[in-house]
Amino acid sequence: MLSFNSSLKVYVALAPCDMRKSFDGLAGEVRNQLKADPSSGAAFLFGNRRRSLIKILYWDGSGLWVVAKRLEKGTFRWPKPSEANGQTLRLKPEALALLTAGIDLKEGTLRAWYEKPSES
Repeated sequence: MLSFNSSLKVYVALAPCDMRKSFDGLAGEVRNQLKADPSSGAAFLFGNRRRSLIKILYWDGSGLWVVAKRLEKGTFRWPKPSEANGQTLRLKPEALALLTAGIDLKEGTLRAWYEKPSES
């Protein structure tokens, strides 16, 4: 499980990304598409066209992290920005945690694909 502090800035790239990209390729996307500095300490979230895979690029002060999550079924869903031609959406760290835990950010409900493991 990922855990970020409440002051973390999280930016979502709204355009689908080539998920073959890793450290340098995603850092280039941050610079070119999001017009931001990858070493700013913010987390940058990218998704594939089907929204079944996300990658997070994060600078921790000493180096870049790339974290990925691929869903076996279903899709991730995040809200669209209010302006139609925006390239970036800013999320609170709590919203990122909800998104990766299977919560539909628009409706505030669990996605159909998410099943919480039973506690035995």
